[in-house]
Amino acid sequence: MGIRHTVNEVFFRDWNPRMAYTLGYIFADGCLEYYPRFRQKYVSIASTDKDTLERLRDWMDSKHRISSRKSPHANGAQIFVLRIGNARLYDSLTLRGLYPRKSLTVPFPQVPKDILHHFVRGYFDGDGCVALEKVIRKSGAIRPRKLNVIFTSGSETFLHNLALALERFSCVKPQNIIRAWTAFQLRYSTTDSEALFRFMYSDATDDEYLKRKHAIFIEHFSLKS
Repeated sequence: MGIRHTVNEVFFRDWNPRMAYTLGYIFADGCLEYYPRFRQKYVSIASTDKDTLERLRDWMDSKHRISSRKSPHANGAQIFVLRIGNARLYDSLTLRGLYPRKSLTVPFPQVPKDILHHFVRGYFDGDGCVALEKVIRKSGAIRPRKLNVIFTSGSETFLHNLALALERFSCVKPQNIIRAWTAFQLRYSTTDSEALFRFMYSDATDDEYLKRKHAIFIEHFSLKS
């Protein structure tokens, strides 16, 4: 019989900033695995950022091992996986709207409005990106030209409802969902991306976000000033 590792089984029971962030990250880069023959239930979270998985593991009071493998894609990046075998944790996530093989059909969950920005930031750190385009002036000064934020999902329904929530609570403009290869994308240009920064990172402590993405926003505002 394998080693049983502990985890906070009621971590997703009550809303708080770290719970909402973790839930958002799992909606992006997590999955539920159920094997009825063996009555086994697993929560798996994958990321190229091992530090993020270590942070989420600590928040959930988990002692589970983080494994690694090579990405099957051309770049061959290292993928890290936190896999937690716990039926109660699994079941609590189904109550939040998750289910096995959710990537193409997952709906947007019901998240309290006062904590929505933490959920969105978690999803952004998992399946979002921010890109800064710069220009060099004749004087040699470097200035920002364009800032773009993109959310990606296999579920068009998820992105549609995310767009509605962001329009309502972060004051960004309405956006169309774009088909991009095998997934869908929700894209925002400079003014809306700045508004999203203020929305997503409001009252977040410095250990509650992915630093490399946050740093791109900071560079944009620094060059703009």
